Amino acid sequence: QVQLVESGGGLVQAGGSLRLSCAASGPASTFVFSNCYMGWYRQAPGKQRELVAGITIGGSTNYADSVKGRFTISRDNAKNTVYLQMNSLKPEDSAVYYCSARYIPQVGPPRDYWGQGTQVTVSS
Repeated sequence: QVQLVESGGGLVQAGGSLRLSCAASGPASTFVFSNCYMGWYRQAPGKQRELVAGITIGGSTNYADSVKGRFTISRDNAKNTVYLQMNSLKPEDSAVYYCSARYIPQVGPPRDYWGQGTQVTVSS
């Protein structure tokens, strides 16, 4: 069974920083972290879930306009972990942050997995 476990959320003042981590695990026969596109999404109350940042298998990154220059996504394939470094946090960054993995197998269609989410609250 594939699991994504987020950590690092919490309460921080505006202007502060947090680093989220997402550790992935699963049977090697059905899940290979290095073959996953990894993403961080967030969902605030009453709003749709949105992509915050993504990182490809090759390490290319993309960001939502609202976080460019403040957030950095990275991955460590040796640790099966993806990170989201969040700097200069704003109250509007408050949300539940979710880790996602799109696994691209050698054969068959891609498979999507989600973590349980971690709360980030930024006080003004």
